[in-house]
Amino acid sequence: MHGFSYKNASLFCEDVELATLADEYGTPLYVYSAATILDHYRRLDAALAGVEHEVAYAVKANSNLSVLRLLANEGAGFDIVSGGELFRVIKAGGDPAHCTFAGVGKTREEIVYALEQGIYSFNVESEEELRYLNQVAGELGMIAPTAVRVNPNVDAHTHKYISTGKSENKFGVDFESISGLYERAAAELPNIRLRGLQMHIGSQLTSIAPFIEAVEKVTPLVKHLKERHGIEFWSIGGGIGIIYKESLESGALDWWENQAEQDRPLTIDRYGKELVPRLKDLGLKILLEPGRLIVGNAGVLLTRCLYEKKGAAKTFKIVDAGMNDLIRPALYEGHHEIAPLKQPESDVRVAVDVVGPICESGDFFCQNRELPEIQAGDFIALMSAGAYGFAMASNYNSRPLPAEILVEGKTATVIRKRQTQDDLIAGEL
Repeated sequence: MHGFSYKNASLFCEDVELATLADEYGTPLYVYSAATILDHYRRLDAALAGVEHEVAYAVKANSNLSVLRLLANEGAGFDIVSGGELFRVIKAGGDPAHCTFAGVGKTREEIVYALEQGIYSFNVESEEELRYLNQVAGELGMIAPTAVRVNPNVDAHTHKYISTGKSENKFGVDFESISGLYERAAAELPNIRLRGLQMHIGSQLTSIAPFIEAVEKVTPLVKHLKERHGIEFWSIGGGIGIIYKESLESGALDWWENQAEQDRPLTIDRYGKELVPRLKDLGLKILLEPGRLIVGNAGVLLTRCLYEKKGAAKTFKIVDAGMNDLIRPALYEGHHEIAPLKQPESDVRVAVDVVGPICESGDFFCQNRELPEIQAGDFIALMSAGAYGFAMASNYNSRPLPAEILVEGKTATVIRKRQTQDDLIAGEL
């Protein structure tokens, strides 16, 4: 599940004590477990062993160069959504020929860069984009490998901000319009190579049912496009959810087994067992685009309690990390377990809000949550912060970005230096 556990009453990442990292490098501080990242990638790769496939890591989840290099060395492909992400992959040693470029608003500069680097495919989101891609490729005298993203109108039953597979979402082309678009592209767009089909119905899905519904709905279309246009691959997207709520004391497996069947999160093994039989006879390469699944549980954000504020209605624990460091609770109402770096000696819990220093009422990490007693000066860990944590961090309130650490066994390496105040104004006039 992840590489974080209490040893001798202190919270560790693999074989490194987190309190020592907080003392040495300061807080806020992101810490990642390399073993967790690799374990999740390898298990997903193994679960799809019954079909030709490639796991294309979604760079947007965590784009640190060391994380990308770790996965590139394992043979991962990459799902990118900007020219900057492609640049990062290349700098980290990734192969552009194993990159797919998604996103609804690609610029001319990004298209030219991706064509020149030789990416595997553009995932196109509209007919207008497809025609523009053909125009730019034609101006360069090149052929653009392309897959159109189909919107299957399947409800992923996830947060509205991360649902992408319904007709009212901005992503993809309506299911009923795909066949006609491929016909027009084949007839009218000489600088487009129709290489595949893509779909992605949403993020943080905890049930297998939406995946099955989408695959079964789109399979006849895939067969038709293969026969008619010779497509080579089908990207079925990412979206497998992770466990955000668990107990470090009881252990992840015990936590999972104690949940009611309907509340158990989707596992990698079940995902593979349900989908591989539905995909293996298509004769196509299957692409997956996981991000959160690979890195989400692999990271924590360490922060220090600065003060306790007791009001008439609430008790606040004010910490030195803010919504600029981890915006998920404010943006998505995202849940993160909060664990003291020193294991609590008592079972006593107190209802508190854990809040940051940002001048926004939305700057909180939990509200009215019963936590062990936390005193000023204590370190705590915001768990499962490896995905969409640092990647969405900002300098709001002119706060320097935190440092990032990668732990490999007993070794902790700084993979991003903490910003300084001079860094904050670099480039400004």
